[in-house]
Amino acid sequence: MSNAAVFPSAIIPMMILVTGGTGFVGRALIRQLVSAGYHVRTLIRPSPRTPRLPRGVPVEVAVTGLSDIRGLRAALREVDIVIHLAGSESQGARATLLDTDVRGTRNLAQVAAEAGVRHFLFLSHLDADRASAFPVLKAKGIAEEYIRRSGVPYTIFRSAIVFGPGDHFTTALAHLLRLAPGIFPLPNGGKTLLQPLWIEDLTACFLWALEEPTAINQTYEIGGSERFTLREVVEILLSVTRRRRLLVSLPLPLLRAFVMVVETFFPSIPASTLWLDYLAVNRTCPIDTLPRVIGLMPARFAYRLDYLIPKPWYLRLRDALIVQGRKARHSFRTAWQKMRKQE
Repeated sequence: MSNAAVFPSAIIPMMILVTGGTGFVGRALIRQLVSAGYHVRTLIRPSPRTPRLPRGVPVEVAVTGLSDIRGLRAALREVDIVIHLAGSESQGARATLLDTDVRGTRNLAQVAAEAGVRHFLFLSHLDADRASAFPVLKAKGIAEEYIRRSGVPYTIFRSAIVFGPGDHFTTALAHLLRLAPGIFPLPNGGKTLLQPLWIEDLTACFLWALEEPTAINQTYEIGGSERFTLREVVEILLSVTRRRRLLVSLPLPLLRAFVMVVETFFPSIPASTLWLDYLAVNRTCPIDTLPRVIGLMPARFAYRLDYLIPKPWYLRLRDALIVQGRKARHSFRTAWQKMRKQE
């Protein structure tokens, strides 16, 4: 397939289907895609809950799950590009890696091939491998293989851990630090090396890949410009959130057993066994990938943590009232529409 077929004229905006559009990465990426002039459609699983779509952004919605082949075919009509972000790892004990990350990706890749999709972009993890001992990395490795075998031109980003407002890393750690009773356990002393990547730098990588012919059928390992041990990350977060905790080392198997018990009673706990898996071994890649390949200098970790700074009580009260007001308006609007339909 020629590059001209992959990258059509900019006169006609391309239609992009984004899976996982209500997640942390998806909301940020959709905003950037719309700002760049793309038409965006996002996949929403059927649910009684109101989807957390980015506010004030025009985006089409296709309501279907990754297991529904017929629904996927309908969602992919007139779609030029697929950006696959959906995954279940953030659900902790409720994660459905086999159904969502593996079979769901297989279904999406197959339907994308049938629909003649021009480009399939996928967000994976560093060290993704079908032979991995860690469930999430194993699932991502298998998903990558389905994408490569589909015949659709692809770009895969194996990302380091991503941080930003509403993430599942710094925000979750800050929450756990707040709940910790004076001491905070670190798996194996917090020696694991991490390379945090700012959310806006990750979205910039996707935008670059959409316009760069050399990105076709490539797999990139991307991360931030700095490497920290988990202990150093926690110390930085303690400084930003103005808290003091005694950091103690705990063997990973013991901490995993403890988290498994807690997950049983509190499924929505910020830390999960899958989360601990990611912190079990070093998660790093070459530091120069973004500057050398994409021409982007990644943001410094400690300079982008303003969202974790504690707010005064009156600002927290204001924010809570705003959220409750939005919920009340939504409930009133829904009730009013139902009443009008009954008339």
